[in-house]
Amino acid sequence: MASAAPTLPTPASLRSAAQAAAARGEPLVVMTTLKGCVYCELVRNNYLAPMRRDGEVVAVQIDVQDRQSTLQGFAGDTTTPADQARAWKARFTPTVMFFGPDGQELAERLVGVAVPDFFGEYLNARLVEARSKLKKN
Repeated sequence: MASAAPTLPTPASLRSAAQAAAARGEPLVVMTTLKGCVYCELVRNNYLAPMRRDGEVVAVQIDVQDRQSTLQGFAGDTTTPADQARAWKARFTPTVMFFGPDGQELAERLVGVAVPDFFGEYLNARLVEARSKLKKN
Protein backbone atom coordinates (compact mmCIF):
# COMPACT_ATOMS: atom_id res chain seq x y z
CA MET A 1 0.00 0.00 0.00
CA ALA A 2 1.53 3.31 -1.11
CA SER A 3 1.42 6.20 1.31
CA ALA A 4 0.02 9.54 0.23
CA ALA A 5 2.47 12.17 -0.92
CA PRO A 6 3.66 14.24 2.03
CA THR A 7 2.06 17.62 2.30
CA LEU A 8 2.33 20.83 4.27
CA PRO A 9 -0.54 22.50 6.09
CA THR A 10 -1.77 25.97 5.28
CA PRO A 11 -1.91 27.99 8.51
CA ALA A 12 -5.04 29.84 9.64
CA SER A 13 -2.76 32.26 11.51
CA LEU A 14 0.85 33.08 10.70
CA ARG A 15 1.24 34.70 14.10
CA SER A 16 0.06 31.60 16.00
CA ALA A 17 2.16 29.28 13.83
CA ALA A 18 5.29 31.43 14.28
CA GLN A 19 4.78 31.72 18.05
CA ALA A 20 4.32 27.95 18.36
CA ALA A 21 7.48 27.40 16.29
CA ALA A 22 9.47 29.90 18.40
CA ALA A 23 8.32 28.15 21.59
CA ARG A 24 10.13 25.08 20.22
CA GLY A 25 13.19 27.19 19.37
CA GLU A 26 12.43 26.95 15.67
CA PRO A 27 11.73 29.50 12.95
CA LEU A 28 8.45 29.22 11.04
CA VAL A 29 9.33 28.00 7.55
CA VAL A 30 6.83 29.25 4.96
CA MET A 31 6.89 28.04 1.35
CA THR A 32 4.92 29.80 -1.35
CA THR A 33 3.40 27.29 -3.73
CA LEU A 34 1.36 27.07 -6.91
CA LYS A 35 -0.71 24.19 -8.27
CA GLY A 36 1.24 22.32 -10.92
CA CYS A 37 4.61 23.77 -9.88
CA VAL A 38 7.05 20.85 -10.18
CA TYR A 39 9.74 22.63 -8.18
CA CYS A 40 7.23 23.26 -5.38
CA GLU A 41 6.50 19.53 -5.33
CA LEU A 42 10.22 18.76 -5.27
CA VAL A 43 10.86 21.04 -2.27
CA ARG A 44 7.70 19.92 -0.44
CA ASN A 45 8.03 16.17 -1.05
CA ASN A 46 11.81 15.81 -0.75
CA TYR A 47 12.66 18.35 1.94
CA LEU A 48 10.05 20.25 3.92
CA ALA A 49 7.30 17.64 4.40
CA PRO A 50 9.69 14.83 5.48
CA MET A 51 11.55 17.23 7.80
CA ARG A 52 8.22 18.36 9.27
CA ARG A 53 7.05 14.77 9.70
CA ASP A 54 10.31 13.96 11.53
CA GLY A 55 9.91 16.98 13.82
CA GLU A 56 12.94 18.80 12.38
CA VAL A 57 11.10 21.93 11.18
CA VAL A 58 7.83 23.78 11.59
CA ALA A 59 6.81 24.29 7.97
CA VAL A 60 3.66 25.53 6.27
CA GLN A 61 2.69 26.54 2.75
CA ILE A 62 0.83 29.46 1.20
CA ASP A 63 -0.81 29.15 -2.24
CA VAL A 64 0.01 32.33 -4.18
CA GLN A 65 -3.28 32.08 -6.11
CA ASP A 66 -5.58 31.45 -3.10
CA ARG A 67 -7.88 34.44 -2.83
CA GLN A 68 -10.64 32.47 -1.06
CA SER A 69 -9.09 31.44 2.26
CA THR A 70 -8.59 33.86 5.10
CA LEU A 71 -5.22 34.10 6.75
CA GLN A 72 -4.27 35.99 9.88
CA GLY A 73 -1.02 37.86 9.38
CA PHE A 74 1.76 38.37 11.90
CA ALA A 75 0.22 41.63 13.11
CA GLY A 76 -3.21 40.05 13.61
CA ASP A 77 -4.60 41.49 10.39
CA THR A 78 -6.81 39.36 8.13
CA THR A 79 -5.70 38.79 4.55
CA THR A 80 -5.67 36.03 1.93
CA PRO A 81 -2.73 33.78 1.07
CA ALA A 82 -2.47 35.45 -2.36
CA ASP A 83 -2.37 38.96 -0.85
CA GLN A 84 0.13 37.86 1.81
CA ALA A 85 2.48 36.42 -0.81
CA ARG A 86 2.20 39.67 -2.77
CA ALA A 87 2.92 41.72 0.38
CA TRP A 88 6.09 39.65 0.88
CA LYS A 89 6.99 40.27 -2.79
CA ALA A 90 7.32 36.48 -3.13
CA ARG A 91 6.77 36.42 -6.89
CA PHE A 92 8.38 33.05 -7.64
CA THR A 93 7.34 29.61 -6.49
CA PRO A 94 8.68 28.06 -4.50
CA THR A 95 9.99 30.79 -2.24
CA VAL A 96 11.02 29.45 1.17
CA MET A 97 11.12 32.02 3.98
CA PHE A 98 12.16 31.78 7.63
CA PHE A 99 10.22 33.83 10.19
CA GLY A 100 10.51 34.64 13.86
CA PRO A 101 7.51 35.06 16.17
CA ASP A 102 6.99 38.72 15.24
CA GLY A 103 7.11 38.13 11.51
CA GLN A 104 10.71 39.19 11.03
CA GLU A 105 12.66 37.24 8.43
CA LEU A 106 15.57 35.44 10.08
CA ALA A 107 17.51 34.24 7.03
CA GLU A 108 17.85 34.93 3.34
CA ARG A 109 14.99 33.49 1.30
CA LEU A 110 15.44 30.49 -0.95
CA VAL A 111 13.86 31.57 -4.23
CA GLY A 112 13.20 28.82 -6.77
CA VAL A 113 15.40 25.77 -7.13
CA ALA A 114 18.53 26.83 -8.99
CA VAL A 115 20.55 23.68 -8.35
CA PRO A 116 18.38 20.79 -7.10
CA ASP A 117 21.46 18.80 -6.00
CA PHE A 118 22.43 21.55 -3.54
CA PHE A 119 18.98 22.62 -2.33
CA GLY A 120 19.24 20.57 0.88
CA GLU A 121 22.57 22.24 1.72
CA TYR A 122 21.14 25.71 1.11
CA LEU A 123 18.07 24.88 3.18
CA ASN A 124 20.14 23.57 6.09
CA ALA A 125 22.43 26.63 6.03
CA ARG A 126 19.39 28.96 6.18
CA LEU A 127 17.89 26.95 9.04
CA VAL A 128 21.14 27.21 11.03
CA GLU A 129 21.18 30.98 10.44
CA ALA A 130 17.49 31.41 11.36
CA ARG A 131 17.82 29.31 14.53
CA SER A 132 20.89 31.28 15.58
CA LYS A 133 19.08 34.63 15.13
CA LEU A 134 16.03 33.28 16.96
CA LYS A 135 18.18 32.43 20.01
CA LYS A 136 19.60 35.98 20.10
CA ASN A 137 16.12 37.59 20.22
